[in-house]
Amino acid sequence: MLTLLSIRNIVLIEALDLQFAGGLGVLTGETGAGKSILLDALGLVLGNRADMGLIRSGCDQASATATFEFGALPKAIADVLDDAEIEVEPGEPLILRRRLKADGGSKAFVNDQPVGVALLREMAGALVELHGQHDDRGLVNPSGHRILLDRYAGANAEAVAAAWAKWRDAQAQLEAAKASIVQAKEDEDLLIAHLAELTEMRPEVGEEAQLAGLRSDMQKGERLQGELEALRKVWDGSNSPLASLRSAARKLERVAEEHELLADALASLDRAVVEASEAEDKLTEAGYQLIHDPAALDDAETRLFELRAAARKHRCEVDALPALMLEMRAKLDAIEGGEAGVGALAKAAAAAGEDYQAKARKLHDARVKAAGKLDIAVANELAPLKLDAARFKTDVAILPEDRWGANGMDSVEFLISTNPGAPFAPLGKIASGGELSRFILSLKVALAEKGGAATVIFDEIDRGVGGAVASAIGDRLARLADGGQLLAVTHSPQVAARGGEHYMIAKSSEGTVTRTSVRLLDEAERKEEIARMLSGAEVTNEARAQADRLLEV
Repeated sequence: MLTLLSIRNIVLIEALDLQFAGGLGVLTGETGAGKSILLDALGLVLGNRADMGLIRSGCDQASATATFEFGALPKAIADVLDDAEIEVEPGEPLILRRRLKADGGSKAFVNDQPVGVALLREMAGALVELHGQHDDRGLVNPSGHRILLDRYAGANAEAVAAAWAKWRDAQAQLEAAKASIVQAKEDEDLLIAHLAELTEMRPEVGEEAQLAGLRSDMQKGERLQGELEALRKVWDGSNSPLASLRSAARKLERVAEEHELLADALASLDRAVVEASEAEDKLTEAGYQLIHDPAALDDAETRLFELRAAARKHRCEVDALPALMLEMRAKLDAIEGGEAGVGALAKAAAAAGEDYQAKARKLHDARVKAAGKLDIAVANELAPLKLDAARFKTDVAILPEDRWGANGMDSVEFLISTNPGAPFAPLGKIASGGELSRFILSLKVALAEKGGAATVIFDEIDRGVGGAVASAIGDRLARLADGGQLLAVTHSPQVAARGGEHYMIAKSSEGTVTRTSVRLLDEAERKEEIARMLSGAEVTNEARAQADRLLEV
C-alpha cells in the first residue's frame, strides 16, 4: 500500500511529506484548495505524461516520490521488476520517483535506479486504482472485466490457457508437417534423379584424399621418370656399385682373420652392403609407387573431378556426399510415409482442440452462472446509492471461432441502463461522472475484489449527493477499505466521518505567494472540519453537534 507521498515544487505545493496508513483515509478541503495537485503528483510517479506546467512558478525543477510497502511484493509488480533486472529485497519498500525540469527534461527512478517512464506505467495498474470524474481505466475498461468475473467465479482460467497453448502447438506441428510434404513432393522428381546419380557414383568418405594423393604421386612419377631410369641402370647388372661391394666383401672375408684391421674393414664393408641393399629396395619401391601409367592417371583424375563436380552441384564437401545420399533417401521415405505421420498429427490436433473447447465451454458456463449472481449483487447495491432506476448486466457472449484464445471463447463486458426501458450500453458511455463513480463503487462492493491494486482512490465519488446516499457511500467505502487501503477525496461530511484517517487540504496566501498544504487532523480538528463541511463559512454549535453524531456512527 501507499505509505508516503513526497512532493517538491509542484504547482502550489512547495514541500510536502504525507504519510498514509491502511484502511479508509479521507481528504477534504475547500473547493480549489488543491486536491487535484496530490492526484497529479501521484500520477507523475505512476508514469503519466510529463506536464512542465506542474513545476512551481520560479522553480527550475519539481519532483514527486511515492513509497509503497507490502507484506509480499505482488507478482504483477515482481515480474516487471525482474524483467528490468531490479532487485527488491523481501520487506524492502518500493520507492518510485519522478523528476521534472523546467527545460523539458524528465527522469524516473525505482529504488534510486534510473528507469524508463514506461516501466512506471507497467506497474501502475497493480499499485494504484484511481476512479475519478473522467476515469477511462479500471472497471470502466472492458479489457479487465473478464479477469474480474473469473476471479468472482473462482474459475480455472489457467487450465483453458494451457489447453489453448497445447492446441496451438499441435496445429503448428500439423501445418509444418503438411508444408514439409508439399515441398518434398515438389522436389520428389529432382530428389530421385540426384539420388540415382549419386548411387551410380557411389562416393565414399576419404575417397577424395586418396585419389588426390594417388594423382599427385603419378604426376611426380611422370616428372621423375628419367631420373629413376638412370638410377635403375646404376644399380642393375654385375658392374653395379652394390655388386662391386659384395664382390669386395667376399674377397676380404678370405683374409680378414690375418689382421684385426682387416676384420674391422670387413665389418664396415658388410654394413655398407646392408645400407646399399636397403637403398636399392627403397629405390625399387619408389619406382613402383611413382610408376607413371597414363591410363591410371587419367582414370584417377576423371573420378576425382566427377566427385568434386558433384560436391559443387550440391554445395557440400566431397566427403559429405554419402551423408547427403542418406538424407535424400530419408526425404523420399518421408514422402512415402508422410501421409501416415500427418494423419497422426491431425488426430493429435483434433484431440487438443476438443480438449480446449470442452474446458472453454466449462469456463463459459461458470462465467454465465457467476454473471447472474454478480448482477443480483450489484442490483442490491444500486438503490441505497440513489441508482434505483438503473440496471446492471454482465454480458457474456461466445465469440466467433477465429477470435477464441487463451482466455477462452467469451467476451465479457459490464453494461448498464440508467433509465427504465433504456437499452444497455458500456459503463463509461452512459453514466455521468457522479453516477459512474457510484456504479463502480457498487460493482467493487459486489465483487468484494481481492488481489487488485494495492491502493484504491475515489475522487469525489459523492459529487451531487448527500444525506442517506452519502451515508451509504461512506458505509460502502469503509467496508471496501477493510483489510486494504482506500483513499477518498470528498466534500461529504457523511463520507468524511467514516475515515480512519482524515487529511485536510488548505490553501494560504502571503502577499503574491500562494501555497497548498496538507495535514493529518487530530480528533478535535477532525470534528471541526466535519462541522465546517456541514455548516459552510460559519461553524455553528448545531453543526458541531451533528459532527459528533456522525463520528459516533
